[in-house]
Order: sequence, then structure tokens, then C-alpha cells
Amino acid sequence: MTGESYAGMVRAVAARRPEVDALVFPDVRVTYRELIERAQWRARELRALGLGAGDTFGVLLPNSPELIELMLGGAMIGAVTVPINTRYKVYELEHICSDGRLSALFLTDADEHVDFADLVHRTLPGLAESDPWSPAVHGFPHLRGVVLLGGRSAPGMITGAELRRRAAAQPVPGPQDAPAGEDPLIVMYTSGTTANAKGCVTTNLALVRNAKAIAERFEIPEDDRWWDPLPMFHMGAILLMSAVFSRGGTFISQPRFEPDIAFDLIERHQATVLYPLFPTITLTLMHHPRFATGVPDTVRIVSNVSPPDVQRQIQSAFAPATLISAYGITELCGSLAYSRLDDSVEQRTETCGHLLPGWDGRIVDPDTGLPVPANVRGELVAKGPSMFAGYFGDPEQTALSIDADGWFHTGDLCSMDADGLLSFHGRLKDQLKVGGENVSALEVESFLATHPAIKLAAVVGIPDDRLIEVPAAFVELVPGESITEEEVVRFCTGRIARFKIPRYVRVVTEWPMSSTKVQKFRLRDQLLAELPARPVASTAATSR
Repeated sequence: MTGESYAGMVRAVAARRPEVDALVFPDVRVTYRELIERAQWRARELRALGLGAGDTFGVLLPNSPELIELMLGGAMIGAVTVPINTRYKVYELEHICSDGRLSALFLTDADEHVDFADLVHRTLPGLAESDPWSPAVHGFPHLRGVVLLGGRSAPGMITGAELRRRAAAQPVPGPQDAPAGEDPLIVMYTSGTTANAKGCVTTNLALVRNAKAIAERFEIPEDDRWWDPLPMFHMGAILLMSAVFSRGGTFISQPRFEPDIAFDLIERHQATVLYPLFPTITLTLMHHPRFATGVPDTVRIVSNVSPPDVQRQIQSAFAPATLISAYGITELCGSLAYSRLDDSVEQRTETCGHLLPGWDGRIVDPDTGLPVPANVRGELVAKGPSMFAGYFGDPEQTALSIDADGWFHTGDLCSMDADGLLSFHGRLKDQLKVGGENVSALEVESFLATHPAIKLAAVVGIPDDRLIEVPAAFVELVPGESITEEEVVRFCTGRIARFKIPRYVRVVTEWPMSSTKVQKFRLRDQLLAELPARPVASTAATSR
């Protein structure tokens, strides 16, 4: 074996801190010793299904110890975990099962919000009539079994109890069974907001290295206790959990974000770091009645990414804890940059921070690919030892994203100052062309968020016969507040350029989400369906 394996990292910590809580969920705590034992059983279950090194298996599970056990169990024998977005429906799930060449699929009957068994039956026609131990599903030749964890049984599926009985005949995996560091560990599918999701292959060594780099940046002590509610089909959960594991700390999570449960966990287990990361979660905490008592004294760090005005609000609300920002993308192992704890308030609220150790990044002209001077906006490109190994089964798309010199092109509009502080200015394609003027959606969103009634804003471009595109704003309000379209326009008038003022404003209570990102194309489609039909020429002009 070459390089450090993920299983090896966790085994080493478990040997040193066996009785420390590795995981805390609302109804269960798991020590490092128990986590290793549970993962060994999961590895034996995978072997009982016929899986070995290089085989992929899907986990369609909410955040849970079972999901983590399966990932670690796969890592013990070289099987590759494919975390699946629990919001996916038939179309997306079918794509993951096919594109990911899944040999097995694990789901649960213990989720009160989704009937995963029904979803899988609709996704895999013929499964219900198949032998569970030898499924024959047209179009899915790699599939060797679908496992339903929990107390129910379902046609064509193996129950958790049945699999555990067969697993007893399999050998217990040892350190010698772990894969090489360069071998795949997980395939994390990107959000796929404009096309089918792509599977980013992350190796053992990539995740271990980036986890340890984050542990160093955050100065994680052994007794740190991180609350992170992000879904585990997102690198924001798996990477930060791994950073905590690398030091032997405790990772606190919940099946899905519910603020009362979050406050219970944070207070009861004296969390030292809060990692909500996205304002959809952070602002919900801030506006919850229980937040009025203030941040627990144990909390030293809060992490969030949002425009500077929002960041300043969050830093003020969570003081004396230190707010840190970040820049992340799945292809770069989840996170490329973080604030340093000794950065100034301005640096931590107005930038994404500094690149993590081992990473190299630069800003280039999107058209020429040549580096631009400090503080000039361009496309962020990066490379380093924790970069993804490519898109699963898609060398053509991989070649389009990684240039001949090994730089991954993020598609993000960024700048970097002379001290290496990275700033994010939006997606290159998240720009509007209003009457010939370029408008950054992020800029307008940041401005709208300064309105005291607006909790969160998303801006999209809507076709216009005269101006090519005009801005449309979707806003979520602070609880108890109300606002009209006219009030939003009045708020903007005279404070931002006229061509930036939204021509349409819609109040939303729920966002169309993909992982943790708002699917802006769905917002745009909703508004277009509401508005009068527009000439084809107008739409064509915006798509060039």
C-alpha cells in the first residue's frame, strides 16, 4: 500500500481514544471503538453481497450512524461509497444507479418524510419481482442487491437482518485489507443544476490530506465537538467530519436540520464549533426564539458563507465566537480555502480566506487563460494533492475541466489580493446582461439582504424584448415580516443602478434545492410559466 488510507486514519485514532464519542446524533452516541466494530460488520455485509475493492455502492440514507458505518466499512475493503441526495426523485436516482454502476444500494425505512422503498421500486422496475440475492433489473447489470435497513421488508429487497446473518460467515477486515491511498474512497455527485449530476472521484489520500489541513487551520484540539447539520451527500459534512476524526474529536449531527433539535444538541453536548455553513441554516438559527439567550460559552468558531453584509450580521450575532468563511467546490475535495482564526474581522467577513496547505490557486482571464493581476476578477483555477481524480466514467468531461497543465477550472468569478486572500464574486455564468450592462446576481442579492425584512434573496435573469434580460428577485422573509414588490423597488431606487433593480419580485417560503444550493433555473422557469409568453427571439438572445 502507498499513502495513508481513510480507514487507517480512523483506526489509529480509535486505538488512541477508544472510549471517546466519535459520533453524536439525537438518539445515539457512538464511541470510536464502537464505530470501528460497527464498520467492520458493514464491511462483512458488503462482502456478503459480493463487493470488493473498486466496486461502488449507493447509500440513500439521511444523516445517521449507519451511513458513516457503511462509508468506513467500504473504506476498510476498498469498496467505494456513493452518497445519494435524499431529495432525488426517480429521474435523478436512476441516473446515479446507472452512471455510478452501483453494485449495491442501501436505504432505510426509518425516515418519516420519504418512502425510500417506494422510490427505489419506481426507479428500478422489475426489482419487486426479482430474487433479492440475484436481482434482474433491466439496464442495471452491476446490481447485486438492494438492502432495506430497519424493521420492514419489501419485495425484491434484502432486509438488514438477513444481510447481517450472511455477513457472519465473512472474515473480519483488518488493516491489511485497506486500499492504497491513491485508490477511490467516495464518488460524490455534483448538484447537477443544469445537467445530469457528475460523479467526482475522491481518493483516500485526498480526503485524509484535506481533512488534516482543515484540522491544522482550525487548530482542532482532541476534545473539540463539532455540530454540523449539513447532509452527508455533501462534502461539507463528510470532509468536516473527517477533519474531526483526524484529531479524535466528536462529530455532532442530525438526520435533517430542525432548529429545536439543533439547539438541543448544541447545548446538551457543549459544541465548540458550529458549522451550518449556509445562510439558509445560519439565519434560521439566528431568528429562532431560542437564540435570544445567546451563543453557548463553549462555542469558539462559527462557519458561514454569504455576502459581506450578511457575514457581518452573523459575526455580530454569534460574538464572541469567531466567524470564519470558506471557498469550496466538490471537485477540490470540498474546500480549497478558509479564513484563519487570526484574520481581521474585515478579512473574515469580506473574503473566503487563504488557500489550505498543499493547494495552488490563481485567477486567470476566462477568455485567454492568462493570470490576471492582484485584485482583478477572473476565473479561479486550482490544483493540489487533494484534487478529485476525475469524473466517474467520464474522461471527456474530465478533460474539459482540467487543462493540460493540471489546473481545474472552477467556473467561478473570483479575485485574490497580494496577500493571497481569496474573494468570490459569483459564478461566471451567474451574470445577467441587462441592456448591454453586465450585472452580477450576487451583487444584487447582497444588496437585497440588507433590507431588514429580507432573510435571503436569489436573483435570476428573465428574457426581455428590449433589454435582453432583466433581473428578477426571489426573497425569503424574516419570520413575521411582509413586503411588496413596490416596496422592494422603492428600497432599491437611488441606491443601486437602475438597470440592477429587480423588475419582478416574488416572496418564497421554500427554495428549490439541489444539495445545499438553490436551483436558480427552477426559479426562472417558475416565473416564466407565470408571465405572458415571449417571442422566441428574445429567449434566443439570452442563451448566446
